[in-house]
Amino acid sequence: MAGNFWQSSHHQQWLLDKQDLIRERQHDLQVLTEDEYQKIFIFFASVIQTLGEQLKLRQQVIATATVYFKRFYAKNSLKCIDPLLLAPTCIFLASKVEEFGVISNSRLITTCQTVIKNKFSYAYTQEFPYRTNHILECEFYLLENLDCCLIVYQPYRPLLQLVQDMGQEQDQLLTLAWRIVNDSLRTDIACVILQKDHKAWFAELNVDIERIQEIARYVINLFELWKTYDEKKEIQGLLSKMPKPKPAPQR
Repeated sequence: MAGNFWQSSHHQQWLLDKQDLIRERQHDLQVLTEDEYQKIFIFFASVIQTLGEQLKLRQQVIATATVYFKRFYAKNSLKCIDPLLLAPTCIFLASKVEEFGVISNSRLITTCQTVIKNKFSYAYTQEFPYRTNHILECEFYLLENLDCCLIVYQPYRPLLQLVQDMGQEQDQLLTLAWRIVNDSLRTDIACVILQKDHKAWFAELNVDIERIQEIARYVINLFELWKTYDEKKEIQGLLSKMPKPKPAPQR
């Protein structure tokens, strides 16, 4: 693991430009609109979150699994691997990387079956179709696509420091920011919502304020989309429209 973020693979390999993302998902955007694509990812982030909570994982593990999921599809089409298979595979890998401990294969599959049946029946009419061998094969494929860059610098610790340094209304700010970090894995947006002065704090770190503002606008746009998104009514249609993956990863 690199001694700091700036020397890490997270910074050097996985901070992707918007143009790169758009180029890589062109195949999917021939079938889906940008809003539909985003809605699908909102849904699977919820799947990962729910699976993690049912497995009693730390939020750090869930967040790392979500980053792995995003990284994979940042360089691959949705038709490459079924997101319903990749989601638990990301959790399986993240639990080991974050030193939570290996989740037993039977427990992972049973939890997937239960969650899909009880929590996401509005999206899937059939039971969870994958078994342990699918997860293990998919894990190797995921590792290959991540280029074995597995250390993710999460924003939770810097967030605590930021809120402490800002001083006032710590509980309110931290609660809101923590929730938004769980949604977006970004830290500064709560300052925008609560109209706090965060410029001085970022200036001390030599952070590009324009880049921070760009991220804030992007996340705000995400939440605006989320407000009009009726997942229970829309997701079945979106999943049926989504480019269909092959039954299993192809090496």
